[in-house]
Amino acid sequence: MTARPNPIPDRYRRVTPCLVVRGAAKALEFYAEVFGATERMRMPGPGGTIVHSEIEIGDSVLIVEDENPHTGTTAPPAGGLPGSPVFQFIYVEDVDATLARAVELGATVKRAPEDQFYGDRDGFIIDPFGHGWTVASHVEDVSGEELGKRMAQMFGGAEFGGAP
Repeated sequence: MTARPNPIPDRYRRVTPCLVVRGAAKALEFYAEVFGATERMRMPGPGGTIVHSEIEIGDSVLIVEDENPHTGTTAPPAGGLPGSPVFQFIYVEDVDATLARAVELGATVKRAPEDQFYGDRDGFIIDPFGHGWTVASHVEDVSGEELGKRMAQMFGGAEFGGAP
């Protein structure tokens, strides 16, 4: 009897984001150049499209594929979806340098990098394929008590409990 394979493959996390784009080959180049992504597989499709690819960024896997009417997927417009509630969050070594490189390669800054009360320095971009990214570098460890104080100050004195 053949052993049942692991229902959650070892090479994947429980949740793996998938970005649908127009121009997956160019997107793979962008993610490699800006975020240091390494490609681990690519399945070509008709007309030079990519029906499925996987990249690794640090310890994370991201699926990138061209929009496909056969599977019902559609890419966002190049400028992103106004008010979209979905974005990627990525930690990098140097948020300022990473965002500068992203802009050089066609990303649009929606919020320039700034230090945040919770200890990260982060900014927000829309990549050239319409997907939003919060790009961050951790710059300060903030205790739960201090986090509560900073939040209260930010929200005009409202009381918040500290983070665990």
